[in-house]
Amino acid sequence: MPLHVAHFIHRYPPAVGGAEAYFARLSDYHAACGDDVSVWTSTAVELREMWTGTPLSPGGRGVGGEGEWIRRYRPFAFPLRRYVLKALSLLPVRPWQLLTAPSNPVCPGMWRDVHRFSGPLDAVHATAFPYGFPLVCGLRLARRRRVPFLLTPFLHLGDPLDPLDRTRRQYTTPQLVWLLKQADRVFVQTPSEFALAAKLGVPESKLVLQGLGVEPSECTGGDRAKARTAWGVAEDTFVVGHLANNSVEKGTVDLLAATEAAESMHVVLAGPEMPNFTWGWNKFGPWEDVTRLGVLSEPAKRDFFAGIDAFCLPSRTDSFGLVLLEAWANDKPVVVYRAGGPADVVRDGIDGFVVPCGDKAELRAKLLQLATDRELARKMGEVGRQRLATDFDWDRSLRLVRERIISLSAAGHPPA
Repeated sequence: MPLHVAHFIHRYPPAVGGAEAYFARLSDYHAACGDDVSVWTSTAVELREMWTGTPLSPGGRGVGGEGEWIRRYRPFAFPLRRYVLKALSLLPVRPWQLLTAPSNPVCPGMWRDVHRFSGPLDAVHATAFPYGFPLVCGLRLARRRRVPFLLTPFLHLGDPLDPLDRTRRQYTTPQLVWLLKQADRVFVQTPSEFALAAKLGVPESKLVLQGLGVEPSECTGGDRAKARTAWGVAEDTFVVGHLANNSVEKGTVDLLAATEAAESMHVVLAGPEMPNFTWGWNKFGPWEDVTRLGVLSEPAKRDFFAGIDAFCLPSRTDSFGLVLLEAWANDKPVVVYRAGGPADVVRDGIDGFVVPCGDKAELRAKLLQLATDRELARKMGEVGRQRLATDFDWDRSLRLVRERIISLSAAGHPPA
């Protein structure tokens, strides 16, 4: 029997991001199972468009993939928006605080339409923190229609040794914790995320340890010689790759500081560039040994992974780190900070290195160790690739979500 599922998310492809890519894949999986999916999202492609209101061309609603209906709503923009919303969010009513958070894509049309929607519906599934507006819209629809509300928050844990970590506080505000407790099921990606959600008061019976996956055919098979020629690096040069929203939070600036003036090492940065990355870029240098690629096409991403020798993601804001699996699919070792999901995913000294968060000297030391011991780098990358088939299988991960929806629907749902 086919399911009818509504997905709520702050952005959707062509927007680039881990949550965006995951929900697109999950929608495709539902469609392959014969389900119908409606995607409720903003028109934003770039993050800044969630508060500037720039529409996605051609905008409006339309059909996505098979069995997928996409509803795109333009975010509401107005003068002094951030300050007005900040003031409104001080009212201590949890749903209201989520709707008025300044970082939100505030889409009044979405709020209006969830009150009117009368199509077939078996469940609502929403992602990702901290973008509360679409999440509360999803909760409203689920409660009005008396169907299960599932949540994939992608909690960012930050530095576990810092009790006042700014990232963790941003993702565990009282209103977001309230929302976690409203969900009928909460999908978490790592044991650390499971432990944090339980500590915040979510019953363990509602928590589902899911984990994500990788499809090697989508990120392998690139042309190493072509990539390195384009980057202007010799075959014997050790190339460190970094693919993320280039920013302070993702560790791009720390990577630049750690590799500054490192001999026989070249850094290749890929992904959209955030404003605070520009600050970091201008602070260090000169950067003749750094290549900036920007947003990659699928063929360019394959060439990127083929051309590098190691992958570095010293991020403070990753709940899992799908790009780490893509690096392993290409037999590349990885280096990460001990922060959030990557610290659970990577086995220190086995398939990569886990460095204390913010320790740029140690980050540099581990990258230089891989650069000087190419056999160690090769072995770590190979061990990582061998894990993919058993530990990071997409079919198992996505099937788990659908099975939970079926079981919740079969059990019935209490009145709103």
